[in-house]
Order: sequence, then C-alpha cells, then structure tokens
Amino acid sequence: MGKLTGEKLKKELERLEQMKEYEYQNASCQAICGIDEAGRGPLAGPVVAGAVILPVDCEILYLNDSKKLSEKRREELYLEIKQKAAAWSVGIVDAAEIDQVNILQATYEAMRKAIAGLSRTPDLLLNDAVLIPEVSIRQVKIIKGDAKSVSIAAASIMAKVTRDHLMLEYEKMYPEYGFARHKGYGTAAHIAAIREHGACPIHRKTFIRKFT
Repeated sequence: MGKLTGEKLKKELERLEQMKEYEYQNASCQAICGIDEAGRGPLAGPVVAGAVILPVDCEILYLNDSKKLSEKRREELYLEIKQKAAAWSVGIVDAAEIDQVNILQATYEAMRKAIAGLSRTPDLLLNDAVLIPEVSIRQVKIIKGDAKSVSIAAASIMAKVTRDHLMLEYEKMYPEYGFARHKGYGTAAHIAAIREHGACPIHRKTFIRKFT
C-alpha cells in the first residue's frame, strides 16, 4: 500500500477522524463492533456478514465503504484488518437457506453468526442500516454506516472480500457462469448463462425464476 505523506496524509487522517464519530460517542463501551453484509442483491452465492472490533487506538489508512475501494485496496485492507483487529468474524448463509427464509432473514442470520464467531463479546453493535432481531447486545443503526464508521467500514471489507473469495472458488466448480467476473450479480452475461445452462446449486431459485 502506497505511503501517504504531507498534506495527503493529513487529509486522510482527518477523514478517518470523522469516521470515528460514533465510536467516540460511545467511548465508555469496552468493545464496539461494526456489522455489515455483502451479497444481498446477487442471483447466486451466499450472503456474508462481517463483524469487526477495532482497538481504540487502531489506525488503518483508507478504511471506507468496500464499494468505494478497488479490489486491490480491499484485499490489502482485508489483511491489515485481520492483523490489527481486536476481534473479527464472518457469518455465511448459503443460497438454499436464502431461498428458504428470504434474503432479509438470511442477512440477519449471517450477522448473528458473525457476532457469535467473535473471540470476545462486544457491548455495542454499530450496524449498517439495520437492527438485528434476536440479539441482546445494544445496537445503533447507522444509514450508510460503512462510509460513516471505521468499525462498519472494516466489517464491510471483511464481508465483501470473504464473499469474493468464495465466488472465485465457485468459478472453478461452475466455470460456465463466469462467477469470477460478476460475483453472482445479475449482469447480462450472467443472465444469458442462466438461460443457456439453467440454474446451478448456488443459484438463488427465488431470485432467478424469471430467467429460467
């Protein structure tokens, strides 16, 4: 990752400081955990949630909403977050369960799995745009939280990169669909492949009915 110096470094540190607003507001908490998901919209593959607890003094340059970062930057940050986080976890819910319970309930379940997988129990959850049912920990819902909180941004990156890695594995199993390129999203090429080959085991049947 390129080194920032001078004015650019100052601006980046100022941006990150603004993204710690919610963390500072809840400074009395011992362990603040960011929660976000990746993969609610695709036609294939799992939905993945990330949960990340960052140390109070943690500094990770370029943290941001994963969608605003290049693939290369996301991969670099993924490794740095794993190294620097006080605790992190991901929760994965597959296409079959998404079809069974619907994508919103599957997303909640992925988030609960991510929280349960943490090596320490948080006392506050900062969530991107949702309140998770059946969770006893205090929660704060932040609209577009992945761009407003360093904790949620970190969770966003962990979820996105984990899911992308899974889709690369599925590319090897089902190469005719091009999962490495579109990660399961409904691109024209993906829809054409569904129409030609039908559904594979990782397709969300409730999402692709109109294409089959």
